[in-house]
Amino acid sequence: MSGPVVQGWCPGALRPMLSGDGLVVRVRLHGGRLPAAMALRIAALSQDFGNGLIDLSARGNVQLRGVTEAGHPALIAGLADLGLIDADSQTEAMRNIQVTPFWNAGDGAQDIAAELVARLRDFPVLPGKFGYAVDTGATPVLRGAAADIRVEQGAGGLIVRAEGMRTGAAVTVGTAVDAALDLARWFVDAGGVTGGRGRMAALVARGALPPARFMAAPMSVAPDILQRPRLVAQGALVGFEFGQMRAETLAALAGFGDMRVTPWRMLLVEGARAMPALAGLVTHADDPLLRVVACTGAPACLQALAPVRDLARALAPKLPEGALLHLSGCAKGCAHPSAAPLTLTATAAGFDLVRNGTAADVAARSLTADELLAQPELLTETSNAP
Repeated sequence: MSGPVVQGWCPGALRPMLSGDGLVVRVRLHGGRLPAAMALRIAALSQDFGNGLIDLSARGNVQLRGVTEAGHPALIAGLADLGLIDADSQTEAMRNIQVTPFWNAGDGAQDIAAELVARLRDFPVLPGKFGYAVDTGATPVLRGAAADIRVEQGAGGLIVRAEGMRTGAAVTVGTAVDAALDLARWFVDAGGVTGGRGRMAALVARGALPPARFMAAPMSVAPDILQRPRLVAQGALVGFEFGQMRAETLAALAGFGDMRVTPWRMLLVEGARAMPALAGLVTHADDPLLRVVACTGAPACLQALAPVRDLARALAPKLPEGALLHLSGCAKGCAHPSAAPLTLTATAAGFDLVRNGTAADVAARSLTADELLAQPELLTETSNAP
């Protein structure tokens, strides 16, 4: 049996991706911000031209599902009225910019992100998944998010760093984009792009070293904090089951204030001093649903070999606190591309169990859904015996 098709690009608004429930239209927000008025309008567009389901992506974007071919032009017109549509699909694809949701006014994060957008046409042609992380808070929080060029706080101040390197170039808010441009040009010149694809970490792993100034300033030592729903200085972090919500939920949440989208499939409600009391939210850090990550699965995804979310819901409360289980409908592992402590990858016969790996890695054993439901302890037992 052939494996899943790797597209090599992410869906956009101008270039949506066909799924089992219609077109997936990814909306790239500016600076990761979702003002309340914009949220209300996006919720209405989701209902008018999609199936009313809205995903939060691991790249900090909003995705409208179930959009029809006939309704797509009108949806684009509505998003254009909100200032969310680029001049063309190539410009849109280049606007892969994640911003720390914990930014504060005047700290430079939004200034850097805005300048990146304004100058993207100066950058060379880059692969569709090539992206940037503006992670300028006192402690970097986006290292687990996919990015190729990072603007973050280093050990001695702001740096621009190639993914895969432990050093970067010392910069200021005003020079950060210049350095990012230099690094992108080096990536292309050093052979980082092959057949229209390529990632910075892969180039570095092959032994390529960026220019000397990008090896001068050490990165900071930052703990890898698992982000959970909670109150933070900037507001309230709220989650959703599998990072998906109904349009009605987004509209209701807009009543609590402006929002910021995170790469952890959560929203940060700006200025909130209490968790919003609203159905459809995950607001407790110990909610069992936070122990599972699951893609859309069959039949909504054309490449998925099995449904996964019902199984994920059933297994979540049976997992020990602190566990993380990734359920993937195929070997692509879109919902959690990096390694997870436990992964179940759907196959034609059931699910392959992978320990401390990705959905495409070698399985420790194969199990059926019935076996998993009857004996969930099979997930965490140390024996690999069949």
